[in-house]
Amino acid sequence: MVKDAAGNIVEVHCSYDPASRGGNSPDGRKVKSTMHWVSAAHAISAEIRLYGNLFAKPDPYDLEEGQDVLENLNPNSLEVLTGAKLEPSLANASLADRFQFERVGYFCLDPDSTPGNLVFNRTLPLKDSWAKIEKKAGV
Repeated sequence: MVKDAAGNIVEVHCSYDPASRGGNSPDGRKVKSTMHWVSAAHAISAEIRLYGNLFAKPDPYDLEEGQDVLENLNPNSLEVLTGAKLEPSLANASLADRFQFERVGYFCLDPDSTPGNLVFNRTLPLKDSWAKIEKKAGV
């Protein structure tokens, strides 16, 4: 990669090897990573809604005396990304379709969507953050 004086990436140099698609190659080489690229010039823009855990604790009823379960709501349970760049084919998505967005999770079209203003909801992330929390806690 090439960076400018401020340390921002301005160029990425890579090679494409169609034989390594899917992570394996006929000659046994192991693919270290895969880059998914979307042309900003041809992409469509969309709003992406990343839903997280609704509650801040694994057991929302783990309460102090006199507390209400609503005090355990996670204030960061929804992150909204605007101006996301997507493959142009997603302009034809229907409510029944499901998609995997690279390294993020699985998504579906939101009923709030309109032509020219698409909204996708994450239905399942690819990483289980509760498992990491439980591992740290020794559960």
